[in-house]
Amino acid sequence: MEKNLTFQYDRDTDILYVNTCTSYPEQESEELPDEIIARFNPNTGDIENLEVLFFSTRLLREELFQLPISARLQLNKAS
Repeated sequence: MEKNLTFQYDRDTDILYVNTCTSYPEQESEELPDEIIARFNPNTGDIENLEVLFFSTRLLREELFQLPISARLQLNKAS
């Protein structure tokens, strides 16, 4: 099944949302470097959603804006 990325910007909070699905309560979340919140699938550890905080200020920077598409949550499963 092919996934699409959706982008939504909330001007009031200055957050860019990048999603492959709708967020849900079971997702794990972790703050990544550069004030990016990643939401992970609790079973696979795959990133499903990203929240880019302070998005508008990033557009003013001279360096490239990068998103960590290869990050993966390390799942701690009991044996």
